Amino acid sequence: RTPLFLLAPLVAPSVPPTTTQRPSPLGYVCPRGAHRFQWVGSLVPEFGISSSNVKILSTPTEFYQVMKAQVKAAKRRITMASLYLGTGPLEQELVDCIEDALCSTECEDLQVSILLDYTRGSRGKKNSRSMLLPLLRKYPDRVRVSLFHTPNLRGLLRALTPERFNETIGLQHMKVYLFDDNVILSGANLSDSYFTNRQDRYILLQGCAQLADFFSELVEAVGDVSLQLQPDDSMEVEEGMEHPYQGDKKKYCEAARERVMNVIETARSKQCELHSASFQSGQLALGEDPPDTWVYPLVQMKPFGIHIDELVTETLLTEAERGDRLHLTTGYFNLTQGYMDLVLGTRADYNILLASPEVNGFYGARGIAGAIPSAYVHIEHQFYNEVCRKRQHHRVQLREYFRDQWTFHAKGLWLYPAGKSMPCLTLIGSPNFGYRSVHRDLETQIALVTENQDLQRQLHQEQQSLYERSSEVTPSTFRHPSRYVKLWVKLVTPLIKNFF
Repeated sequence: RTPLFLLAPLVAPSVPPTTTQRPSPLGYVCPRGAHRFQWVGSLVPEFGISSSNVKILSTPTEFYQVMKAQVKAAKRRITMASLYLGTGPLEQELVDCIEDALCSTECEDLQVSILLDYTRGSRGKKNSRSMLLPLLRKYPDRVRVSLFHTPNLRGLLRALTPERFNETIGLQHMKVYLFDDNVILSGANLSDSYFTNRQDRYILLQGCAQLADFFSELVEAVGDVSLQLQPDDSMEVEEGMEHPYQGDKKKYCEAARERVMNVIETARSKQCELHSASFQSGQLALGEDPPDTWVYPLVQMKPFGIHIDELVTETLLTEAERGDRLHLTTGYFNLTQGYMDLVLGTRADYNILLASPEVNGFYGARGIAGAIPSAYVHIEHQFYNEVCRKRQHHRVQLREYFRDQWTFHAKGLWLYPAGKSMPCLTLIGSPNFGYRSVHRDLETQIALVTENQDLQRQLHQEQQSLYERSSEVTPSTFRHPSRYVKLWVKLVTPLIKNFF
């Protein structure tokens, strides 16, 4: 298995570099509450909401309990997009909650749509598919299970790559959990560790019908270009759709891009018209409170030629002013070269939180996967040396998260304007800021901008609760025995770093 895995970077489709022009902050003219990030609305729909509709969840247990409560309360729709669904008792309890909701006489119109990744969801004899088949067989007209298969895993590569490593080529990585008009955005998957002792981030947006409609349509669009699970455990493509790995790759990617971009552009045009109508009439719709918070959904699907999240993230880093503070966290520290250059070359202060080897999700794994935490240490050490070489350590600080018996999977960004003690913007969702997130996987997150001081305080507390379990990275960090990296790992890391 090892030689095949090491050959993957040489035989997998390469992603050509793209050059994009960043949007002008002055390029968007739809009227709304003024803030310095309104340029994002030139790329994606902008949803103005009340901060009272936003709730920050803080623990895996709270995430799990809220998920079950939302399932039980849903009347019209349950939509879930995740990498995979686990096979343990907690996951089964969640599936049982969905079945109970479908059984209820009060929810006869309830529709359930679940989007997972094909490679991860099909791994092993007992897997995500086998967990959902009873639900699909019992309610074939009300349950849809879609499994996305990357178009880059095909032919000889698909035949030769072992099951455990085929997901390195590309994944469905979005994490969207939607119940009627309530949406949870997170980086957490539907698995027992994410419900117990795997720290992530989670945000609940309640009563946001238009935003929920957008994410429902986005998941549906990706589901349409995915394989559909059948009651007999076979897989079929939607009628008239190109097969993702047996059909023409170019035609498939073009169709997928058109389907997803239609959702984004339709929602953006609609929101722009609503903003304009509200501005021209001089009043909000009856019963609406003036928005003090704005949500921008960001999508990254480079296999389809969609790179909105990358563009917005790069622009945020580029436009960050002197004195601004950016707290950036990722469970897998493997920044793209573009992001690294911006962190090291711009004016703002950065405090980057990453997983210590002991809380890396691959820590203690068997085989080559067990060396992945060491590879991340090597990447971290190289970046730290570059910070010191460029004398940027006064501006760029690294911290390592550690919590005994826990793993760390949180990702996102908080932006504190110069002279302010509270953040006004956060990014939260599935991207890890690494090569996979930018080039290989399907990702989505939101940029949330708020003027409300109470919500800003909640975001600040969320950031602090993560960072208070961390320690600063110094030269002595890499002299600790746990940070020893074997020579072969150092040699192999440059070859495979774009695959994990």
